[in-house]
Amino acid sequence: MSVFEAILANRAAVVADGAMGTALFARGLEVGGCPELANVDTPEMIAAVHRDYLEAGADLILTNTFGGNARRLMLHGAADRVFELNEAAAGLARKVADEFDRPVIVAGSIGPTGDLMEPLGPLTHSEAVEVFADQMEGLIAGGADVLWIETLSSQEEVAAAVEAAGRFDIPVTATLSFDTVGKTMMGFSPADFADWAGGTKLAAIGGNCGIGPGDNVVAVHEITETDRAQLIISKGNCGIPLYKNEGLEYPAGPETMADYVQVALRSGVKIIGACCGSTPAHIAAISAAVDSYVPGDRPGRAEVIERLGVQIRPTAPARERTRRRSA
Repeated sequence: MSVFEAILANRAAVVADGAMGTALFARGLEVGGCPELANVDTPEMIAAVHRDYLEAGADLILTNTFGGNARRLMLHGAADRVFELNEAAAGLARKVADEFDRPVIVAGSIGPTGDLMEPLGPLTHSEAVEVFADQMEGLIAGGADVLWIETLSSQEEVAAAVEAAGRFDIPVTATLSFDTVGKTMMGFSPADFADWAGGTKLAAIGGNCGIGPGDNVVAVHEITETDRAQLIISKGNCGIPLYKNEGLEYPAGPETMADYVQVALRSGVKIIGACCGSTPAHIAAISAAVDSYVPGDRPGRAEVIERLGVQIRPTAPARERTRRRSA
């Protein structure tokens, strides 16, 4: 049994970390800069972020490799450094994790390529598979416990990533960003994702980022309504930021996290953390809420909206939409 599987088997819920980018910008990373280069150039900064989240109570930390594939690194003149940067990131996360006297999962973060896949764009399936596989090799060499595919939008791209991961003997998870009227940007719904993932060997699936914790819970709620018995991840962001006081402010603060944990875990979530806009304070609040969690009835959509709010607005029934078009 892998470290990932062992920890999941012994916990009612596993606490994942929060945003890496938010923490790095707060530490001086320039907008448009390449976070992955910091794994080699300023490793102490990355280590500090990991350490902060672990001290806040995280059981699982993501490597600083969201954009660590060749297509994304090419924008920074570093396409030939994929293995180096990913190995360094995973090794750094592993080193910090080992400072703590409890088991910690190191998840190798694998984000989208940034390119559209055929037939909408230039990236072929076989090319995407190789792009992902190259990144995964570095993460595994550095000591990742699980390959963590995240924030993808199309079925084609997640299929390529999962195929690449199939080359390796390591647990694999996948989360999509359901940020467009309850679906991904490419129109992939949570239920369709769950049905598709049921035919794979993914260890866990779910939603991350998106447009707020409430919307993310609605998405994973839809996943758990399917007949597929799967471990569920929720790593929602802190809402749509507003520019205030000469900086970005996110609407969902740490005080929101207790409600987020309650409705997410009651919806079937097993791994819970946060994404853009979150800080160690958010993760500390999530950890405390997980520790005090008392199981309850599965929440309905109305309760999720009441406790967390959502940006998604229910669409009119089909007959009503037809009536409006003909009016």
